[in-house]
Amino acid sequence: MPSKQFQALVVNEEADNTFVRQLTTKSTADLPDYDVLISVKFSSLNYKDALSASGNKGVTKRYPHTPGVDVAGVVEESRSELFSPGDNVIVTSYDLGTKIPGGFGQYVKVPAEWIVPCPDGLSLYESMVLGTAGFTAAQSVLKLIEHGIKPNDGKILVSGATGGVGSISVSLLSHLGYHVVGVTGKTQAHAMLKDIGADDVISREEASDTSGRLLLREKWAAVVDTVGGIILETAIKTTQYGGIITCCGNVASPDLSISVYPFILRGVTLAGIDSAKCPMKTRKMIWDKLASKWKLPTLTNLADDINLSQLNNYIDMILKGKTKGRVVLNLHGETS
Repeated sequence: MPSKQFQALVVNEEADNTFVRQLTTKSTADLPDYDVLISVKFSSLNYKDALSASGNKGVTKRYPHTPGVDVAGVVEESRSELFSPGDNVIVTSYDLGTKIPGGFGQYVKVPAEWIVPCPDGLSLYESMVLGTAGFTAAQSVLKLIEHGIKPNDGKILVSGATGGVGSISVSLLSHLGYHVVGVTGKTQAHAMLKDIGADDVISREEASDTSGRLLLREKWAAVVDTVGGIILETAIKTTQYGGIITCCGNVASPDLSISVYPFILRGVTLAGIDSAKCPMKTRKMIWDKLASKWKLPTLTNLADDINLSQLNNYIDMILKGKTKGRVVLNLHGETS
């Protein structure tokens, strides 16, 4: 098929090592030569995307670049027997939006083995309200359930509760019957967290212990931590005997200063969560859950909807911690 022109947000590295973002007309002929061409209907904005869009070489090493680790769209061309034109599909993680052009453009080309068929029961728009953040939240919740944590075992703490992973974790845990305590530094967001399922909300200060004690009073049956740093350290010290803490972020700090006592005296488990290289079998299973038994009845209430012309401002907002919930990018003016 002939190449097509499309709009994309492109991040350019200038001679003075600054980075400039601008909307640019691209061609599908410029995309990498992978199996499947997808017309991107929706993407989403994650903190990792904002880092890539700001020139963070730990996320993206080569510029010019189009970020966007999430894509929901329709197959236009395929050299793979796995997918045909017209298929509704989801792509998250792998190298999308970090090493190859991502969802902040109206078209992407990706290997067929990165693609998940959009499951029945989930629209393309809803899949991007979830995106990598929702998928990571679901991985965390699954890890708690596999560990044997039940709703009557006690309270579940969720840090960074107004962020993408945190807000969906709050909603999903509440939907599954758990008592959820959200942590946020945004006092104006307490009502929002209650609306999406938090039973209680505490401040960052209440979730951060600076006493230096090696163990603290047991409070939580389990913890979903999205921020790292002192809140994660405190969560480990306050998790009940046999409990589990999942860890998926480091926006507060990548450092962890903790003794072994919570692990050897309380049998606490610290479980890392990685979505980028999650096996496809598990990936499909989680997406199927999110489209059926785990589907949130108020899913679409979690997102702000934007278009490409608004994206630059929202990138600045997420870097400053001024966004709440999820941000869905509409690439082609589709209805949700």
